[in-house]
Amino acid sequence: MKNTFGKSITVTIFGESHGSEIGAVLDGLAPGIKIDEEYIASKLSLRRPRGAISTKRTEADRFRIVSGVFNGRTTGTPVCILIPNEDTKSRDYSATRQLARPGHADYTAYCKYHGYEDYRGGGHFSGRITAALVAAGAIGMSVLEKKGIMIGTHIARCAGIPDRAFRNLQQDIRALSESTFAVLDEEAAIQMRAAMEKAAGDGDSVGGILETAVTGLPAGLGEPWFDSMEGLLSHALFSIPAVKGVEFGDGFALSEMNGSTANDSFAMQDGKIVTTTNHNGGINGGITNGMPVIFRCAVKPTPSIYKEQNTVDFMEGTDQKLVIRGRHDPAIVHRARIVADCITALVLCDLLAQRYGTDYLAETAQDDNRTG
Repeated sequence: MKNTFGKSITVTIFGESHGSEIGAVLDGLAPGIKIDEEYIASKLSLRRPRGAISTKRTEADRFRIVSGVFNGRTTGTPVCILIPNEDTKSRDYSATRQLARPGHADYTAYCKYHGYEDYRGGGHFSGRITAALVAAGAIGMSVLEKKGIMIGTHIARCAGIPDRAFRNLQQDIRALSESTFAVLDEEAAIQMRAAMEKAAGDGDSVGGILETAVTGLPAGLGEPWFDSMEGLLSHALFSIPAVKGVEFGDGFALSEMNGSTANDSFAMQDGKIVTTTNHNGGINGGITNGMPVIFRCAVKPTPSIYKEQNTVDFMEGTDQKLVIRGRHDPAIVHRARIVADCITALVLCDLLAQRYGTDYLAETAQDDNRTG
């Protein structure tokens, strides 16, 4: 299995949905970076289920950092984070072990791992593992914020209900950082919640679109061709369970424009080079141009629903009917938004370290240390 991402700063994830613990290892972080455990806990709380719009499985996510941090700062060696699984009900999965849940990885995992995989709760393929990514990515977000780089994601659309677009990016990102339901328009939030609750009442689920904005990135970040900014972000974002599409700037809508509209004209503003529009999402030739990086992720409806579905017994080779039991989300888009933030942070930290060296991310920490 390939569970490591990055080149200069890498993240490795491990664990299963119903195993004793899940976790992540961050390697390549410079020594001296301040680790704020309250900040990490606050980001994990944004992923936590809430009320009728989420699963009834409630994990406290009491993480432990067991290596790589001493006296509150990184030592330069691998940072290992462990998160226990404390609210599992594995019996819910034993009766349907041989049945392929539509939309899940049960059958493909069986084909790849020959029945040795941990199938409980989706095992290593479960969205539960994203808690480890959030814990690791929160460290990256904290580092980036000290460098003036801000990341924010909102639910741009859910169940066909649109949120308002980003307006003042700095203000909107600050508001989203404290929101447990990341929507910019309160009326849209009310309608989205109602749609999620209705889906739950119907034994069904809904999907949505996440939109992410990154401000403060320098121009010149990313590589042409195979390590482009879009390519690496997409690679990482597609690791989020249920993400089935990623687009940058105006994305597919660019195909309907003329070049005279799609092109972002350059101009000077307060002594800086800017573009007057941002149809290309802050990226040209796979490299940042200094404008905000904007992208969207399509999140499919949660595949675990309570309606009867057609499937197969993949061990016996017979057609079957399936009714899923257990505890499941009628929507995951509202919980996935902090995962998108944190994965984005990990990619950006890696690219910044590749371009400027790993100590670039520790400069603020070193300055703090010198000043007490």
